[in-house]
Amino acid sequence: MVRELSSPPLVAWGNAWLAGQAGLDDAVDAVERRTGPNTIGTTAAPELPVEPGASLRSTLARLRPLGLSAFRLCLPVPGDPLGLVGAADLNTAAIEAREAVLIRLKDRQIGLVPSEDRRGSSYVGVAWAPYPAADAAPEPMQLAEAEYRLTLAMRESTDLFGRVDDISGWGPEVESALDALRDPARAPGDGLAPGYPQRAHRLAAQADRLAVVVRLAERDHRDSGRGLSAAQAAARREALRVLDSAVRRAQVAAYGAACGG
Repeated sequence: MVRELSSPPLVAWGNAWLAGQAGLDDAVDAVERRTGPNTIGTTAAPELPVEPGASLRSTLARLRPLGLSAFRLCLPVPGDPLGLVGAADLNTAAIEAREAVLIRLKDRQIGLVPSEDRRGSSYVGVAWAPYPAADAAPEPMQLAEAEYRLTLAMRESTDLFGRVDDISGWGPEVESALDALRDPARAPGDGLAPGYPQRAHRLAAQADRLAVVVRLAERDHRDSGRGLSAAQAAARREALRVLDSAVRRAQVAAYGAACGG
């Protein structure tokens, strides 16, 4: 199975905590149930008000008196820096990780970029590398627009995901993820936290399930797509690109709905 992204749970439960819909302990527990222990990693910017090695719980408690007011999701890829506002070091790290979180304080923004934190044979968590972020708001992403784009992308990708037998069928993990789309009870992940509008919950649930399909399909295409003709391979890549773009925008819109899009 593909690795679950670390940023969406922090954004969802961080915003629920800020809105008074969850206590700090409950919010951190919910994040760490999905991603393992969360700590702050090393930083090349000692002026940031975070302490390397500190737990997520103590870091959020420290930032709250500094005007912490919003968590925003970034899901960038090369050529599409979705959710990012700069600076260059943050953008580079976030694009490599394909995810990040923007944290709004009273007088600045901080970008947090996650990486897997392995220690020994059993400890697996998340280390958040902090970066200075530009003091600017990311481009707003409206729920209605993101939902419409996702619907269109799914229609455009019908040939890819509805007729998999036509061009070298997908592997069992992809087929299982496709089955989960038709049976939401089987979908992985917990989605949004309390305090989000119902429309955001629906969009996040759909986008999160599709994101699993896209990541599995991308891996499956790299591993087993050699039997395709050049035209078939190009069509598959384009369909995945269109769907991935719409899925990421839907996730950014849904997870950002608690702080105005």
